[in-house]
Amino acid sequence: MATNGHDDKAPEILTFPCTIDIKAVGKRSARFEALVHEIVSRHIRPQDLLSCTTRESRGGNYLAITLTIRASARMQLDAIYEALSASPEVLMAL
Repeated sequence: MATNGHDDKAPEILTFPCTIDIKAVGKRSARFEALVHEIVSRHIRPQDLLSCTTRESRGGNYLAITLTIRASARMQLDAIYEALSASPEVLMAL
């Protein structure tokens, strides 16, 4: 039983399958974009990568990569965010 007065299982906000943006931010390098693609690709089918955009910071020191994917389950999204967050090169995953 939850101590906050709510059920332990929160209602799902997303309805799966769904299209969602995954954003990763890191230091700009030749390898960063490939690293993010590699991490996310471990968790999705190739046809579920719908688009990719990149944006440099104003000073050119950082790179934000946004991958639009088709996600099939909450567990899949959790695994993607855990893997991105575990990489020392990824400073932020949104």
